[in-house]
Amino acid sequence: MTIPRQLPNAITVVRILCAPVFVWMLLADGGADTALRWWAAVLFIVAIATDGIDGYLARKYEIVTDLGKLLDPIADKVLTGAAFVGLSILFELPWWITIIVLVREVGITIHRLVVASSHVVAAAWMGKLKTVAQGVALSLALLPLWTVVGEWIHVVNMVVMTVAVVLTVASGIDYVVTEVRGARRKARA
Repeated sequence: MTIPRQLPNAITVVRILCAPVFVWMLLADGGADTALRWWAAVLFIVAIATDGIDGYLARKYEIVTDLGKLLDPIADKVLTGAAFVGLSILFELPWWITIIVLVREVGITIHRLVVASSHVVAAAWMGKLKTVAQGVALSLALLPLWTVVGEWIHVVNMVVMTVAVVLTVASGIDYVVTEVRGARRKARA
């Protein structure tokens, strides 16, 4: 079976395009626990879950591209960034968490774009783990599960969000250390 060469990149672009729709759905009724909130959460979960699909297809059919390596992490950051900002706008997540995450994400994205002409920085294992942790934490925060299981779910959300933030900072440090080591090796060679 063959698939169109640009299918993985098209999936990635669709993920990016889902972000404004998701934000509108989340904020349209002030984040109330209505059907729109549930649908916003479902759209986020489906969009973030397709991260694995585009990468899987690209690797399986050997159609990995530099554009895909660049766009894929940007799509993750657009989606998760939109969720972090949306939850902070609704006062459901402290702004300091959103700021820490966005500074890390924007900084690394800018670096990736700056060095793209000399080399493409693919996502490392810790960055992938960070994205999964953020996806789970944000999904739990977006789904109004408290209406179904009770208020105790807020404690679970807080623990999972803390893990996601710690991994965000740790993976940012790992990225910087890896890039500095690579630059030193290149300078010596």
